[in-house]
Amino acid sequence: MVEEKRIALKNSGLINPENIDDYIKVGGYSSLKKALSGSSSIVIDELSAAGLRGRGGAGFPTGTKNQAAAISCIDCDKFVVCNADEGEPGTFKDRIIMETDPHILIEGMIIAAYGIGANWGFIYIRGEYYTSINRVRKAIEQAYERGFLGKNIQGNAFNFELEIKLGAGSYLCGEELTLLESIEGKRGYPRIKPPFPAEKGLWGKPTLVNNVETLANFPAIIEHGGKWYRNMGTEKSPGTKIFTISGDVNKPGFCEVVLGVKLGDLINDISGETIDAKPWKSALLGGAAGTFVPYSFADAEMGYDNLRERGATLGSGAIIVMGSEKPLIPMLQNILKFFKHESCGKCVPCRLGTNYLYEQSLELKKEKGLNRNEILDNMVNHARIMAKSSLCPLGQSPILPLESLQRHFTEEIINE
Repeated sequence: MVEEKRIALKNSGLINPENIDDYIKVGGYSSLKKALSGSSSIVIDELSAAGLRGRGGAGFPTGTKNQAAAISCIDCDKFVVCNADEGEPGTFKDRIIMETDPHILIEGMIIAAYGIGANWGFIYIRGEYYTSINRVRKAIEQAYERGFLGKNIQGNAFNFELEIKLGAGSYLCGEELTLLESIEGKRGYPRIKPPFPAEKGLWGKPTLVNNVETLANFPAIIEHGGKWYRNMGTEKSPGTKIFTISGDVNKPGFCEVVLGVKLGDLINDISGETIDAKPWKSALLGGAAGTFVPYSFADAEMGYDNLRERGATLGSGAIIVMGSEKPLIPMLQNILKFFKHESCGKCVPCRLGTNYLYEQSLELKKEKGLNRNEILDNMVNHARIMAKSSLCPLGQSPILPLESLQRHFTEEIINE
């Protein structure tokens, strides 16, 4: 039986998210005080020791990312940016944190800023997240009133100013460099990497960009130490992860569990099995920019490298379950329609490629039998070219659902 282990969500449902006193009563901002009492390098050391990996989807080592921003320059302007855009279909973990415990995010951001030597920060929130926006905004106001933000925080010679920036409905702005363009007031077009944000981010200054869930782990890591965190999860994927489960299950929702949990146990124990009480046909892991896996993956351990070794992705932690009778072609059509709609149009491979793939998915539905196999082959080959030539992750994403669908469900597609 899978049991939750809550770290980022430890206060969710237990405190009033609009009352800073509730947060302080359960130990809130004590980790910040502990961090401020020592050298800023200790923050980086503990994050590295914890082995925390970015919870936005890429899974990049957080300690390495913070270290890069910290050493990029000395006594220069730096920024910390929280990516709270969360546009990946099937993903709503960051919304839960912001709505139920916004101060844990703010505390994590201040700790991050102290660690890298930044004095300014932005929380870039998806514009449709009205409740999140209101609660985070109120939490920021309360943090200023109590001296956790602003000048000489808690009597220390450390200053940090924090404000909210709102997204405007662009999926592409969930990509960190495009997000920075948007914060600067520019159109949401991707930048070319390198340089990376740690070298040249907001207004050309070193910038640390972390996801909401990632930052929400910082207070506990500082409080208990990196070794405590690394003792949970797997060797290469330490700690906990918030999973959001939806689709053909009896109890769609979210949970925070130790990494390494098996996919089948998440679906059965947490979400109460499928609505038809039969083995599920497929699960889409990581949202639209994720991978289809068959029921044989029920024993798969949910970790970044564990899944990658089996040709799947953990991504944002979204799990969309398709029951035994669910057709897969309409799901693929919805994914490709989404990519077509969200392409910014800056680069030709993505602008034309996403439109072509969606049109081919319509042909896939019209055809029958082995003709479908030929169309799917063509789509996969086209997506591979897009992945190699597109500027940003959006154009590089269609290959993930397409290739995994072909690998595991060719016969299903032919006979559907």
